[in-house]
Amino acid sequence: MAQSMTPMEDAMRAKITETLKPTTLEIHNDSHKHAHHSAMRGVTSKETHFRLVITSEAFKGKMQPARHRMVYSLMKDEMAQEGGIHALQLKTRTPEEEERLLQKEAA
Repeated sequence: MAQSMTPMEDAMRAKITETLKPTTLEIHNDSHKHAHHSAMRGVTSKETHFRLVITSEAFKGKMQPARHRMVYSLMKDEMAQEGGIHALQLKTRTPEEEERLLQKEAA
């Protein structure tokens, strides 16, 4: 079996899907935009900076900081490992919030 070219993204997708059961999950790898930063000097990983859009019922009744803590908790191993996730940009919504956003964009 061939080794994945995106093991970090694969791990994120699996954990988020299993735990949060999202109706929307977008994972954008923005690592190439940050490769020149001094903090990335010597890092060979191509999966260090991600932008996520997650819509899930699991976020219902929670403020943004609590939602973000849920995601950070899921990614703690990936963030702790050498060459792992250095930065996560998160947009977290409930299905109702996403529906309102889509209606607003359509108007």
